[in-house]
Amino acid sequence: MPKERLSVVVTRRLPAEVETRLSELFDVRLRDSDAAMSRAEIVEAMKSADVLVPTITDTVDAAMIGQAGDRLKLIANYGAGVDNIDVSTARQRGILVSNTPGVLTDDTADMTMALILAVTRRIPEGMAAMQGDDWDGWAPNAFLGGRVGGRRLGILGMGRIGQAVARRAAAFGMQVHYHNRRRLRPEIEQELDASYWESLDQMVARMDVLSINCPHTPSTFHLMNARRLKLMKPEAVIVNTSRGEVLDENALTRMLRSGELAAAGLDVYEQGTKVNPRLRELPNVVLLPHMGSATRESRVEMGEKVIINIKTFDDGHRPPDQVVPSML
Repeated sequence: MPKERLSVVVTRRLPAEVETRLSELFDVRLRDSDAAMSRAEIVEAMKSADVLVPTITDTVDAAMIGQAGDRLKLIANYGAGVDNIDVSTARQRGILVSNTPGVLTDDTADMTMALILAVTRRIPEGMAAMQGDDWDGWAPNAFLGGRVGGRRLGILGMGRIGQAVARRAAAFGMQVHYHNRRRLRPEIEQELDASYWESLDQMVARMDVLSINCPHTPSTFHLMNARRLKLMKPEAVIVNTSRGEVLDENALTRMLRSGELAAAGLDVYEQGTKVNPRLRELPNVVLLPHMGSATRESRVEMGEKVIINIKTFDDGHRPPDQVVPSML
């Protein structure tokens, strides 16, 4: 008899080619709309499915996992981060967790550089002037920004994305510095021409631009808190394309309003979709709607990773991108 196909529930609409391939391989339940599943809907899905495919905006906490049915054996996250999932509780229940690392690297690094350029060269202000028909022509002192070449860039988190940012920044003539949980191997440091700072406090106090590229974990929550933000130079710029929880958003807003920091470029926010309304009012802030990985190529490759993880699990092997608590 043919093997019974795995029951898979997907919480959001995915690229069409990904949904088609999932349907070919598994007994999949897809969304009719792109609206997010409610907490209750996700719990119901976990009661009957073998595999849940959530996205990074879907919370799958301990209480929800506790209500999962005996069939649920894999949570195949559509995203590189897994801070939306209680991995420890899942492991205790015998449920594997996988993610989609690596495929977002270049796109997120590109967006980081785009934000650095946007805030230092005042690109949104120029666009607003043009769209509002408020431009009288070139003037020597109009829309003066700053040159990125020669500036010190501090990278907080030197994983795949941090290293990709370093390569791009070097091409723009920036001096690359970094702080990381573990120092890079000497040959990688040499390749990137990057200077390591053991003390985060000392690094941020000396940087012209700070790029946050570390994951959100209990140890990185508000890593850039009010005290550390106050160590930065008043003319410094901060960019965040990783996780909003790493940055104390209220403290950042106060300092941007008071002129204690020059500018910020944000693609992620501490409260998810609830953006501090005072941030929206500031002319020295560029806000994006979590667009770091928003390329067609990236989203399809994420789906392909999800499929490989599920198929490998279905074949009786460990998913190649399995996440365990010790990795977090």
